[in-house]
Amino acid sequence: MQILHVSAECYPAAKVGGLGDVAGALPKYLNRAGATASLVMPHYYNKFYHDHSWNNVAEGAFKLGAVEYKYKIRKEATDALGFELFITEIEGLLNEELPYGYENDLQRHLGFQICVVDWLSNRQERPDVVHCHDHPTGLIPFMMNYGNSYHHLKEIKTVFTIHSAQYQGQIGMDKINLLPAFDEWKRGMLEWNNNINPMACAIKCCWRFTTVSPGYLVELRQNALGIEKLIRDEQQKSQGILNGIDADVWNPEMDTWIETTYNVATVNDGKSVNKKSLCYSFKLNHELPLVAFIGRLVGEKGGDLLADSIRQTVIRQNRGVNFLVLGSGVNEYENALNALKSDLPDNFNCYIGYHEKLAHLMYAGADFLLMPSRVEPCGLNQLYAMRYGTVPIVRSTGGLKDTVTDIAEKDGFGIRFEQITVAAIDVAVERALTLYHDKQSMSGVKEKIMKFDHSWDHAAEVYMELYRSMQ
Repeated sequence: MQILHVSAECYPAAKVGGLGDVAGALPKYLNRAGATASLVMPHYYNKFYHDHSWNNVAEGAFKLGAVEYKYKIRKEATDALGFELFITEIEGLLNEELPYGYENDLQRHLGFQICVVDWLSNRQERPDVVHCHDHPTGLIPFMMNYGNSYHHLKEIKTVFTIHSAQYQGQIGMDKINLLPAFDEWKRGMLEWNNNINPMACAIKCCWRFTTVSPGYLVELRQNALGIEKLIRDEQQKSQGILNGIDADVWNPEMDTWIETTYNVATVNDGKSVNKKSLCYSFKLNHELPLVAFIGRLVGEKGGDLLADSIRQTVIRQNRGVNFLVLGSGVNEYENALNALKSDLPDNFNCYIGYHEKLAHLMYAGADFLLMPSRVEPCGLNQLYAMRYGTVPIVRSTGGLKDTVTDIAEKDGFGIRFEQITVAAIDVAVERALTLYHDKQSMSGVKEKIMKFDHSWDHAAEVYMELYRSMQ
C-alpha cells in the first residue's frame, strides 16, 4: 500500500509544533509496518534544505487565479528520514524560511496544494491513499474530487487529520477564483459560515478524518470553533487515534543532546547529572525541585497564566521550588516572563525562542513538566517527558486526559487538574512537590513512566487498519 502524506511541516525539515513531529515520524513507522509511505511538503529556504542533496523528479506549471507558476518536485537524495521526502519548489511563491507568518500565506498555502494535486495528476504511479494534515492541506480532497482537470484522482482514498481545530484557514469567498476550475454544483463543499473553510471542506470531502486523540474528537463534537455540528454530522467517518512519539529521536539511552544518557535502571543518577548541568546553565539551585514548561506561549497553552502562577507558587513555597521556561509566542507573555527573572532571580529563568537541544536537556533534567493547556488535541510533550522520567503536571483536556492518570487514582503516575486558573496550577504544583519529597514514591513513578511504550508502532498499525478499511 502506497501512502502519500501532505503537510506544511515535517521534522527535522521544518517544525513549528507537534504537527512537524507527527509528520516526521508517522511515515517512517508506517514503512516499518509494511507500507510504502512518503511525504510532500513546501520548499523552505532553511538549514535543512541547504544541508541536504535533492534530485529533481518532476516539473510542471499551474495557475493561481490568473497568475501562472512553474514548479519543481524535488526528492531528498538519501531518504535520511526513513521515508521518501519530496518538496515543492514554486518559482516566485515559496521563497521563505518558515512555514507560516507571512503576508502571502494564503497564496503560499493555496499554491502548495494546487501544486501537489497537479503533480499527482501527472504521475504515472499514484498512491493508494493521500493523507492530508491540518488546514494548509484541507482543499486537496476537494480538488481531487471536483476539480475539472482532476477527475481521474477521484478514486484515490483521502484521509484528513485534525491536529488543531484552533486554526481552520478560513478565507473569504471572494478568493474562490484562485482555485482551479471545479464543478460549480459543488461550491457548497467549500463554504462554511459564508467563508471558504479548508478544514470544514476537508471533513466534507475526505474518505475518513481523524483527530490526534480519542478525547479530542469527543471535545470537538461539542466545541470546535464553529464546525462542531459538521463533525457530529460526519462522525461515521471519524476516528480518534492517539499520536505516538518517535522513540528513535526521544530516547534517553541514545540522546546525544543531553549531558549523560540513562535508562530505567539508572534514571535517578542520570537525571541528577542532567539537572545539575541544566541548573548550572540557568543559575538555579539543582538541589531544589525543578518544574519545566516547554511550548508556545499562547493562550491555548496557558501561557497567559505562567508568570503569575510561577510567582505565586515560588512565594507560597518559601522559594523552595525552581521553574524553567522554554518557548515563544505572544509578546505580552514573553515580556512578563522576562520581567519575572529579575523578581525571582534564584528560582526562575527562561529561554525565549525555539531550541531543540535545550528541550531535550530540559526533559532529561527537570523533575516535572507543567502543561496548563486550555486546548491540547494530543500533546506530545507529556509523552516525551515520561520517556525521560519526568512527571507530567497537566490540565485534564484532550490527549492529556487520555495519557496521564492522576496519582490519586489506581495505578496513577501524574498530576492532573481541572480548572485553568493560577490557583489550580498552584495546587497542582504543590501536590507534585509532596510527591517529590517522598523519595521512594518519586523514584517509583519515574521508573514506571519510563517503561510506558508511547512509540508510533501501535498508532501506525491503527492507521494501517484505517487505510485498509476504506473501500
